[in-house]
Amino acid sequence: MAAARTAGRPRRTRGSKGDGPVAYLFMTPWLIGMAGLTLGPMLASLYLSFTDYNLFTAPEWVGLDNYRQMLADDQFRQASKVTGVYVLLATPLKLGAALAVAMMLVQRRRGIGLYRSAFYAPSLIGASVGVAIVWRALFSDGGVQDSALGAVGLDTGGWIGNPDYSLLMLVLLAIWQFGAPMVIFMAGLMQVPTELYEAAEVDGAGPWRRFRRITVPMISPVIFFNLLLETIHAFQVFASAYVISTGDGRPAGSTLLYTLHLYRRAFTDFRMGYASAMAWTLLVVVGLITVLMFRVSRTRVHYAGEDDR
Repeated sequence: MAAARTAGRPRRTRGSKGDGPVAYLFMTPWLIGMAGLTLGPMLASLYLSFTDYNLFTAPEWVGLDNYRQMLADDQFRQASKVTGVYVLLATPLKLGAALAVAMMLVQRRRGIGLYRSAFYAPSLIGASVGVAIVWRALFSDGGVQDSALGAVGLDTGGWIGNPDYSLLMLVLLAIWQFGAPMVIFMAGLMQVPTELYEAAEVDGAGPWRRFRRITVPMISPVIFFNLLLETIHAFQVFASAYVISTGDGRPAGSTLLYTLHLYRRAFTDFRMGYASAMAWTLLVVVGLITVLMFRVSRTRVHYAGEDDR
């Protein structure tokens, strides 16, 4: 009887008592960094968004005036419009290019590792100032783009000074750096059972039908993950727009992304309160888009094992 009672009790592993305080002790550096470098500045910027603050004098409480001024600011509306167009163009085109290349690179071929490294290399550079300078030179008057299009009879001139093409230049820069989502797509594609493709091919399904009926549903969680990350990243693009537009969204405000306008208000006009209000507005908008995407994913994203629950 005693042995039975002993067997029924949960066994306590050695050292389990008091693990909670020890765990929090090891987490202390992270908690301090979280409070001092993330949570603290966020709360400070939230307070400043309701003030008139220029870095040199004490903040003056103005309530919702900064948010009202945003609605009446023509440049704010222009920046919001440009950013919306950029997100709607850059995100799907970048993911489309990443998925197309990933489907080619998952095949077993000689030297495939070299090709994978070559396609991933642009993402290692990131959205650096150096890349933006090179991109600006490529699309300037007399640059590589101007010469190449002129050779085939498409004389568009340099895209740098053309408001009809300047935003497209930033979109192409984003598409060129598709390496990170490409690697994630490759990981998802490698998990799709080859038996599904073989059975579909026996049934007479063509490449497009196999892609639509097998590939897309099977990697839908990966597609959703990449879509979520790249959408958030597109709203945060700054360095390339700042360098290419020389910091003011030229020409004619066609490259005035939201983050660029926020930076100008904060560090050119020294309107820190207004810039903080812009930052929190962006946070709320991105948060709402994220919630919407998660709601849509409930019916569009298929996870393995869901049918077994």
